[in-house]
Order: sequence, then C-alpha cells, then structure tokens
Amino acid sequence: MADAANGGAPDSDAHGQSHGEGFWALALGSVGVVFGDIGTSPLYAMREALAHSRSGGTAELAVLGVVSLITWALIIVVTLKYVVFIMRADNKGEGGTLALMALGQRFLPRRSGWLIFLGMIGAALFYADGVLTPAVSVLSAVEGLKEAPGLGRGVGPFVLPISAVILVALFLVQSRGTASMARYFGPVTALWFLVLAGLGAIHVSDDPSILRALSPHYGALFLIDNGLLGFIILGSVFLAVTGAEALYADMGHFGKGPIRAAWAVLILPSLLINYYGQGALVLSHPGARFNPFFDMIPEVAYWPVLILATLATIIASQAVITGAFSITQQAVQLGLLPRIDIRRTSETQAGQIFVPQINVFLMVGVLVLLAIFQTSSNLAAAYGVAVTGALLVDTLLFFVILRFMWKRPLWQALGLVGLFGLVDAAFFTSNLLKIPHGAWVPLAIGGGIVVIMWTWRRGAQILTDKTRRDSVPLPELTEILAAREPHRAPGTAIFLTSDVGVAPVALMHNLKHNKVLHEKNVILTVEYAETPRVPESERVTIEDVNNDFKTLHVHYGFMESPNIPKALSLCRKQGLKFDIMATSFFLGRRSIVPSAQSGMPLWQDKLFIFLMKNAANPTDFFKIPPGRVVEMGAQVTV
Repeated sequence: MADAANGGAPDSDAHGQSHGEGFWALALGSVGVVFGDIGTSPLYAMREALAHSRSGGTAELAVLGVVSLITWALIIVVTLKYVVFIMRADNKGEGGTLALMALGQRFLPRRSGWLIFLGMIGAALFYADGVLTPAVSVLSAVEGLKEAPGLGRGVGPFVLPISAVILVALFLVQSRGTASMARYFGPVTALWFLVLAGLGAIHVSDDPSILRALSPHYGALFLIDNGLLGFIILGSVFLAVTGAEALYADMGHFGKGPIRAAWAVLILPSLLINYYGQGALVLSHPGARFNPFFDMIPEVAYWPVLILATLATIIASQAVITGAFSITQQAVQLGLLPRIDIRRTSETQAGQIFVPQINVFLMVGVLVLLAIFQTSSNLAAAYGVAVTGALLVDTLLFFVILRFMWKRPLWQALGLVGLFGLVDAAFFTSNLLKIPHGAWVPLAIGGGIVVIMWTWRRGAQILTDKTRRDSVPLPELTEILAAREPHRAPGTAIFLTSDVGVAPVALMHNLKHNKVLHEKNVILTVEYAETPRVPESERVTIEDVNNDFKTLHVHYGFMESPNIPKALSLCRKQGLKFDIMATSFFLGRRSIVPSAQSGMPLWQDKLFIFLMKNAANPTDFFKIPPGRVVEMGAQVTV
C-alpha cells in the first residue's frame, strides 16, 4: 500500500522487518516497553469493577457482565481502534498524539488552532498518566504482601513505605539510562504474561460457564440491571485497557508488525484467559471478589508471582517515564514548551534520553499521590480519566487523517470515528463521575500543563511578531551597510535567530555598540519539521544574501536533538567551511517586560516570562562550545 506521507493508508511495517529472527526479537522487545501498562491491569481491574456493582460482585450476572465488558473493551478499543486502524496512520514510522497532530497539520487545507489545542490536551493527559501509572501499578503489586503466606495482615502499614522506596529508587536511576536493563524488559514481561495465562487457565475449570461472557449481551444486561451505577462501572472496566495508547505511541521503536504480532499471539490471549480465570474463581468462590488476582495464586507459587508482579509494574512504570521524556522532546521541538535540558544516556540508542526537570516533576507527583490516596483502590478512581481523555483525543485527530490524508468520504470518516468516539466518550464520561473521588487530580495536572503550553506558544508568537515589527529587514540592512562601510573584524560570525528575514538583535547591537562587522556573517536558524527525523542530506540549506551575509537553515525532526557544530560540519559539502575555534556565535538574550496591552492577560505574561527565564541555555541546548559564544541583551515588552 501507499506510504502514509504520500496520502495512502499504509499497512506495512515501519521498519520493513521480515517475519524472521529480527522481527520476533522486536516483538519480544515490544512486550516489555509497549504492553507493560496494560499487562498490570489484571492486578486491580476486575476487583474494582466488581466492587462497584450493585451486588458487590456476588451476583452471577455481575461477574459475567464485567468479564464480557472487559472482553469487548479489549477487542473494540485496543484491537480494532489501535491495532487495525490508528496504527496505519504513522508519521514516517512514528506514532503518538503529537506525531498524529503534526501529521494532521501537514494534510489540513490550512493550519488549525483546534488541532494544535487537541495535541496539547493529549500530551498534557499523557503527563498526568505518567504520574498515576507508577503509583497505582507498583502500589497494587506491593499490596499483595497483605495476602502473602507467612506475613499476615500486620504487614499492611509497611506497604506504602515499601512502594515509595521502590518508586524513588526507580526515578533516581533514570539519569544513568536504562539501555543496559532494557534488554531484560521483554523477557521478564513475556514471562509475566505467560504466568497470567497460566493462572487463568488453572481457574477457568472452576466454573467453565464463565465462557458465556464471550457474548456481548451479558455486558449489556449487566449495565441495564445496574442502571446509572452501570455507567459508573464502565470507568472501572476501562482500567483493563489502560496502556492501549502505548501501542501507537511506541510504534516508532519497534514497528507495526512486531507490535501487532505480540498483541495477537501473546498479549490479548493471556489477558483474556486471566480475566476469565478470575471470573470463574469468583463464580465458584464469591469471597474471592475482594482480591481475585492474588486469590488465584497457589500458595507454593505466591512469592515468585508476587516478585514477578512487582518487576512487571516497575517495567510498566519505566515505560511511562521514558514516554514522558520522549513526549517532552517532541513538545519542545514542536514549539509547545520552552527549551528544556535533554540529556542522552546512550550513544547507540536514539530513544535513550533523560530530562531532569520532568523526572523531578513525576517523582514528586507520584509521592504526593501515594500520600494522598494511600491505596491502589483509591488511586484507581483517579486513574482512568487521563487515559480515556487521551484515547478520545487520538480518535478526534484520527478524523483528520481519514478525511484529509486518506481522502475518505465524509460519511466514512464520520462513521468510523463516530463508532470509536462513542465508546471513548462513554468511558471518559463514566470516569468524570469519579471527580469527587480523585479523578480531579489528572484533570488538574492536565489542565495546568495545557495552560503552560498555550501560554508558551501564544507568548512566543507575540514576541516574534513584535520583534519583526521592531527589526530592520535584512535586505534593508545590506543597503545601509553598503552606503556606510563598518569596520571589518577577521573571522566568521554566526548569528542565531528564529527569523532570517530580519536582522538579528545581536547583529544590530554589534553594529551599534561595537561598530564592527565580521568578514563572514552567517544568519543561522534552526527549523523543526513535522516529521520525526530529517535525513542528513537535507540537514542544512545555505542561501547567499550578498557578499557579506549568508543564511543557513538547519533542519531537525521533532524526535531529534539539535547539534549545531555537527550540522556546521555538513556545510563543507556545499562550499561553506567553518573553523569552529575561529568562529564566534552571537546570541540575542531578550529581557521580557510584561504589558497589559500585549494580547495576553497580565498573569499569562508573567507565566511566559517565568518560562523564558527558566528555559535551558541555548548554548547548552544547541551544543555550542561555550567559549565561542557572545550574548547581547535587549529589553522587549510583551
């Protein structure tokens, strides 16, 4: 089929892997990174859904209904929506909400603010999910200590501190990178899924009539029987599909084929068998409804399974943390966040990055949630709304792909998106009913991040417009210099700017105060494409303005980290040579003053100024040698 970038509806693997050894190695790797979150859902999803039913999980219809709803949620939301359809909409092999937003921008007839706003919401909810997932996953596993043979209930007070220690240790090792440990994630998580399937298979025989739950009518009967309560239960049922968005978000690391194969061959069968095993156990022993997963485990295997469950939740948390780092890099490149210190932790793996500020934000958020909610049941009430919101955003963005990229008729696009949107909206609305019980947390986190992103984008646009109005166009400056020749300094000067059409602030200050112009002057701008990566052959574009000036455009994708010295070395092939130690880099540092007439409220002006002051130093961000940098300041009112 045609490639996505050319307007087709692709169905080929982004990595072009054949179904050989490399393909299955990628599939095994995806099990640890992509499916860790959804793989820990059996620890609490069934328990929470049964607890919210009218009978408390004792009625046969409650058990059959919950298992039926979980079954069809996995089929519709994960298998049909993501595996079959949305994974076909890749942005040069990459997936995720921001990649989908960038892809939609390329194919819309004109730029749309609502598309960018949807991308902001999706990214913000992902951050909220990044705070909640480690807390609820690790805590739900450590709570298994309460049922552990030989310990008794006296271990209860230690569950929270143990969970906190595990999570703090996880965040502290992030700066060292996970490349050395990542090779074990796949095998450990694959073993976890095999254990899930094994535990489920053992208990399905407790009451084989649980297989009736394959029929969707039991789910419908259960919802009708519970009335409005049934709508609330949907929020707990959705816990079984948290992590579904990871199939798409992590597509670039493994390719579509390996992820689809892992889902069809191992993940989906293991999850279904486990949930049916839990259902059969509760049908035969109603007392197991309070903690069906841990009641499934034979006493002789309890400790190994508990340790494996804890490892699985740590790996799931690691995947979410890594995803938060990745989405931060994308957001910075797409202009949704200010420059942030992004460090590479591996010389060989492109995706191995560490973002100190985000790591601290997530760690503090996780510890605050543990202190507030105390138990995984309380946290589960807050968990679903972030994920359901993110899934709904993906569905709305997918409409743009169907209509404008794949050129489907309006009725087809509305029909398919309407089906998925109806399911997503039902889950999202049901989770909103939990706002008094904790669902306000991800909404507050997400809302705060959206405000930050919108303020940064709007403020940057106002600043650019004002700078352009107050600046001298570059062609006009060349005429002025021709009429009045300045003193010439030997060497090359590179002026960094976001707008090559006007004379950079640093250049104007150099002429005004130092009254010199270098022999060679390059106006350099870094531009980010709406694709994940830019080929080396397209990295730099050079244009001659006149004998004094050249403009240099350096292009990066939203998944790449800029490195100006490395990019300059590519200029040799186009006839522009640089001696990095004989070149001066001039940066304009703007001091922002708030103004009530800027187009933003005063509080937003102050927020934008705060973000500007705390943005990463451009010298470090662009990897420029500090000893070659000259900064010149200017005061700007916004």
